Amino acid sequence: MTPNLRGSALMVAAMMGFAVEDALFKAATAGVSPGLGTLSFGLLGLTIYAALVRRAGLPVWTRGYLGKTMLVRSGFEVMGRLFFALALAYAPLSVTSAILQAAPLVVTLGAALFLAEPVGPRRWIAMGVGFGGVLLILRPGLDGVAPSAIFALLGMIGFAARDLATRASPPEISATQLGIPGFATVTLAGAVILIAEGGWPDPPDVRAAGLLCATALCGVTAYFALTLAMRTGEVSVVAPFRYARLLAALILAFVVFGERPDWPTLAGAALIVGSGLYTLWRARRTSGQMAPGAVDAAVARKDSTP
Repeated sequence: MTPNLRGSALMVAAMMGFAVEDALFKAATAGVSPGLGTLSFGLLGLTIYAALVRRAGLPVWTRGYLGKTMLVRSGFEVMGRLFFALALAYAPLSVTSAILQAAPLVVTLGAALFLAEPVGPRRWIAMGVGFGGVLLILRPGLDGVAPSAIFALLGMIGFAARDLATRASPPEISATQLGIPGFATVTLAGAVILIAEGGWPDPPDVRAAGLLCATALCGVTAYFALTLAMRTGEVSVVAPFRYARLLAALILAFVVFGERPDWPTLAGAALIVGSGLYTLWRARRTSGQMAPGAVDAAVARKDSTP
């Protein structure tokens, strides 16, 4: 198996894992409040990652977590996790997953506006088409937009801003260590939701607790597979396979939750994925005249993490 084929397979596996994680969390919140579910998920993931970091011989705590860039990253992580958890609990899984796929487009937009990265007119058009797909899913009208869909949109924006901040994170903090502040912010987001819900909810039953444990295991495993994928083969070849998450989510939404996305939702999802793939392709082609190895670095800067 070539490195590109192995990296692509790992990326598909990671995206399948994240889709299953989302479905498990949505199923768990049918029997437990979103706040308690998010808090439990964050604590479980934090415990697992702390064990992984210790096993790797790295410190669980480092002062680098308190750096300005990391604090900004953590703030947007809280925003993304908070609203994405609410979207999973209250919005259709198909809609939430489709809107999440616009995150790479928002990362490209943010890199152009705030990091002065060059973006040609074709990619600007592609981003416009992708954002048009988001509007097609949201379908704002005289009655406004469903609050649950707004949750998904805000969660996607939070994740995209987090990814921009991740690019400037201290290099001495390993990818494994980044999971510590990542799941710590999930825990914080759960606490914020709990406060907004008012009072302490009933503890999860055996079924919900089992689903939350499975959610954490899927999330950590998928993140590990994603890390391996991004370090195996060419990033410009591996990265487009992240859109497999949407296909897996649509299948799970249909089979597990009985969702039937309408044609505007499917068309909007197709526009988002198509524009995202085109943006990645243009990034690779535009970088074709760079020195060897720079192509993958340029595309990696455009890629976002879940």
